Amino acid sequence: MATRMSSPEHVSRVRRLYKLIFRVHRGLPPELRVLGDNYARDEFKRHKKCNKDEAKIFLNEWTDYAINLAKQMKPLHQAKNKMVGEYLDPSLLDHMSDEQIVQLYELHKAASSEPDKESSESSFHGDGAQHVPSR
Repeated sequence: MATRMSSPEHVSRVRRLYKLIFRVHRGLPPELRVLGDNYARDEFKRHKKCNKDEAKIFLNEWTDYAINLAKQMKPLHQAKNKMVGEYLDPSLLDHMSDEQIVQLYELHKAASSEPDKESSESSFHGDGAQHVPSR
């Protein structure tokens, strides 16, 4: 098994990214903020003990997510585009495991449900598929 990533530099980078994601989520509508916060919290917990290669991919994807979302939260962008998020490239599905596809589907259901129907369901499991269109 590959070694875990636990150097002080790595831990510091993960902590900064985690905090950045939650700061960016503050600009989201309340229902999307809850969804995003829960999803990020769950993903970071699930990847706490991943190997070096997985950690690199995980951090790169979440960094891209934070940057893209931060750009979309800027007032100029919001004035032009009322949508937050972007559509997932269908070709990425070919590179996902069955478990990741199921988790992506569960995230899609949670993101596209009406607030009254699933407001009590704030827990879900995902795997870094963070590009979900808002409605």
